[in-house]
Amino acid sequence: MLRVPVSIATLLTLYYVEPLDHSSMRTAVATLLTGLVGFIVLVTLQVRFILRFRYPALRAVAALAISIPFFLLLFAAAYVAMAAQSLGSFGRHLSHTSGLCFAVTVFTTVGFGDIAAKSRTAQLAVTVQMLMDFIVFGLVIKTIVHAAHRSRESMRTMAADPFGGDLW
Repeated sequence: MLRVPVSIATLLTLYYVEPLDHSSMRTAVATLLTGLVGFIVLVTLQVRFILRFRYPALRAVAALAISIPFFLLLFAAAYVAMAAQSLGSFGRHLSHTSGLCFAVTVFTTVGFGDIAAKSRTAQLAVTVQMLMDFIVFGLVIKTIVHAAHRSRESMRTMAADPFGGDLW
């Protein structure tokens, strides 16, 4: 039960202590791309854990509770770094909090309009996030929920027939 809040607190702490406004644009893009690969690995491992865990629905909720913040913090970090490199990227300086707020706003498709991508690089990054959001909503969430359902069904089958079929 402590894994989720500790993981989220760790992610947030790392995000807030990282001097993102001192990163170069190359470093920000490389970090984002590396982080997205890490996100894919994280989700893949989470699905494997769900399939083997005794309480798959609980593990699925934990997987989403860790994966989604990780995903959002990757983009938030990139946005903060881009805004620090060029005020023209977003039209204003982004603090860690405003960068995170913008990433969540894009993820939820709310679009308050207070922050907008202005430069081509920022617009490209936001477009990538929007496309990845569809993947997260459509594929990642569905995969995690399906893994939990499959694991639960497997457990029911084993409970009903612990020997796996006919004994003869």
